[in-house]
Amino acid sequence: MILTYDEIKKNKEICECLRKGDENLGVLGYTDHSAAHCTMVAKRAAYILKKFGYSEEDIELVKIAGFMHDIGNVVNRRHHAEYGAILANEILKKTDMSMKDRITVVSAIGHHDESTGGATDPVSAALIIADKTDVRRNRVREKAKENFDIHDRVNYAVTDAALKINTDKKVIALNLQIDTSICSMYEYFDIFLGRMMMCRGAAGILGATFKLTANGSKVL
Repeated sequence: MILTYDEIKKNKEICECLRKGDENLGVLGYTDHSAAHCTMVAKRAAYILKKFGYSEEDIELVKIAGFMHDIGNVVNRRHHAEYGAILANEILKKTDMSMKDRITVVSAIGHHDESTGGATDPVSAALIIADKTDVRRNRVREKAKENFDIHDRVNYAVTDAALKINTDKKVIALNLQIDTSICSMYEYFDIFLGRMMMCRGAAGILGATFKLTANGSKVL
């Protein structure tokens, strides 16, 4: 592999897809899916693979997949993972990335959504965990609180979120503090249980278990 993450972050087509996709979602009322989110996902996914001892090549690939994973929102939110995979394939064909690496990235992007996907290899597993654990107050767009939908309330209610990895025990743990005056625990799990179960499957691909705690209580 020759293409680097730093080059991908400067790619004008990718950046414009992310910008317009996030703009579309903002109009439709979704939380932040901007380049800032994608950068966080790329860095977190790389951290996960590094902690479990994967190669520098795999780490670079997951950073690229992480930054590009939401470009499909420029086409449509529904099936954005599949649209994103198709777009990524066309963009990456124009680079010096090897066919094998390109297909690894495309596959990870295409499988990252909980409605149709699932982890199939370490790169897709790390991408899924990094994406689905990005729960935070500042993903909510500026609007009057009375206009919050359930996704806004759930993210806004999270006052602290920490992803911790214990390589000795092979545990990936997401620890949340949730303000239940903003969002009930029922609402949180109504939105996020499917995503957390997806993380559990992804952790299994990495030879680990996934644990979730909310307000100090183990829930998964």
